Amino acid sequence: MAKVCLECSEKIIGRSDKKFCGDYCRNAYNNTINKDSKNLIRNINNRLRKNWRILETLNPNQKTKTTRTKLIQQGFDFNFFTSTYITKAGTIYYFVYDQGYLPLEDEYYALVKRES
Repeated sequence: MAKVCLECSEKIIGRSDKKFCGDYCRNAYNNTINKDSKNLIRNINNRLRKNWRILETLNPNQKTKTTRTKLIQQGFDFNFFTSTYITKAGTIYYFVYDQGYLPLEDEYYALVKRES
């Protein structure tokens, strides 16, 4: 029984455990299988990247203060962050990679940059 490529159904020549006729078919097959999860990951990474750029732009001096309105106008999404840091006093900082923010009173936010 001749083996056929899982992507294009062409006859496979070569090793007995070979599943694809070439690199193109192997890549196309795997891209099709992983398409949904890759889109989700790509969209999340794009959102995180946008949040990071906004924080970096608004925080050029490593530490500053801004308003919630200003963040939202820039397109910041508070649902996407990479980590949190809880101080001994119980204050929660939210970080997007090395750029962070701390909710303050009256819709204000402290913006900080984590030291490496």
